[in-house]
Amino acid sequence: MIRGIDHINIVVADLERSVQFYTGLLGFRKTHDVFMEGAWIEEIVRLKGVKGKVAFVEPPGGGLRIELLEYVAPAGVTLPENARPNTLGLRHIAFRVDNIAALAAKLRSAGVTLFSDPVLVPKGVVKFAAGDKTLVYFLDPDGVILELAEYA
Repeated sequence: MIRGIDHINIVVADLERSVQFYTGLLGFRKTHDVFMEGAWIEEIVRLKGVKGKVAFVEPPGGGLRIELLEYVAPAGVTLPENARPNTLGLRHIAFRVDNIAALAAKLRSAGVTLFSDPVLVPKGVVKFAAGDKTLVYFLDPDGVILELAEYA
């Protein structure tokens, strides 16, 4: 039986850059660092010679952890298609926020790529128990799609 979601993993090109993005811009807090290597991780991920630097970050109000993982070896590849919202597979992670306009402006002023300004979801599309929903997509430093969601 599934008891819940433990964490979400994002493979990154530069761990320090990503930690700064998630903590400095988005307000997450780093909880711990790990260095992974050896037979146990090679068996799990089915790659030989794995060496990986990991940082776990959590949202300020608690909740789902994000595992930021930089593979020192073997190096991965960047697939531009992953930054498109219609590519198959896991496409985005949504973060609930209180002031979407302010955070979107902060991201934009930091040079972050936003897909649009915040958009109010039309009332007839979905009725959310938490109220009207406004959202905006943006990219992290590695082209991972993230979403801000505000309910009013």
